[in-house]
Amino acid sequence: MINQLQDYNPSGVGEINGNLLGLPFDYDSANLIVFAVPWEVTVSYGAGTANAPQRILDASIQLDLFDFDNPDGWQQGIYLVEISQDILEKNHYYRTLASQIIERLAQGKSLTDTPDLTPVLSEINQASQQVNQWLFTQSQAAINQGKQVAVIGGDHSSPLGYFQALAAKYNNYGILHIDAHADLRDAYEGFEFSHASIMFNALKLPQISKLVQVGLRDISHDEVQMINQSHGRIVAYYDPAIKQKLYAGTTWIDVCREIINHLPENVYISFDVDGLDPKLCPNTGTPVAGGLELEQTYCLFRELVNSGRKIIGFDVCEVGDAEWDGNVGARIVYKLANLMDLSQKESRE
Repeated sequence: MINQLQDYNPSGVGEINGNLLGLPFDYDSANLIVFAVPWEVTVSYGAGTANAPQRILDASIQLDLFDFDNPDGWQQGIYLVEISQDILEKNHYYRTLASQIIERLAQGKSLTDTPDLTPVLSEINQASQQVNQWLFTQSQAAINQGKQVAVIGGDHSSPLGYFQALAAKYNNYGILHIDAHADLRDAYEGFEFSHASIMFNALKLPQISKLVQVGLRDISHDEVQMINQSHGRIVAYYDPAIKQKLYAGTTWIDVCREIINHLPENVYISFDVDGLDPKLCPNTGTPVAGGLELEQTYCLFRELVNSGRKIIGFDVCEVGDAEWDGNVGARIVYKLANLMDLSQKESRE
């Protein structure tokens, strides 16, 4: 690998070559394969996250490659599979159909009123399942070749197929979930694969033994009840409770270590950017005041690696369709790629 890169200057100008960060890798030479899922059919507030993979790709060229946690992390080989225009076009089509359902429900009317929208709902659910199956197939093929995988959404429904592929490989893994929302709703607004249902759907996989959620601050009564009745399978760190601990003098490092103690050896990181302070993601689909600083999340992830746990995959979702959002999103993707590589190396030592 290094011999092939002897003419590559990591301190040079990033090349616009269609790959993240302008890195000189392809599918075969890369260790980390990144799949874009430009899908946001069921979003119920702000739209635009389907364009996030392109925004992140465009912004990534501006990033310098030195990473304080893993200075040579780029050498692992990172490759973004070409963004599927077919999925993007289907997203636009089904998003238009879904808006009819969302509007009908907002008016307090039934889907069975004239015109009957239940066939439309079924069509949307089937289309979402096809995207899940596509990602499952692609992810499993990469995993079977010994590669690591990451996902860039799209809305937060995007990574489900990858969760399923990991469940086929690992008997037991946990999810560290950064989000303002719990995403534990059962078929929100009738959409089986809603962005608000991703963790509800994830927990249908018995291989996911633990879901640890950090930054929650916009949540329903039913979701709180589900967390409280999960017998410890779901652990929630609500944003107001985190802040109260910090204001009382508890250090963030101590909070991080407490969070990590709930997780098993193999950990997947699911990063919805609305878990952050909205100044970092102003154009995300469902912004909520409050939230985490970016460096707080990096500190949490570092402590995860320092604990000896292994990061087995990650996604970055809900990045807004704007230049600044793409810039922050690109930095998150690169940081997680480097920390995952670091955790994999340390687990082998």
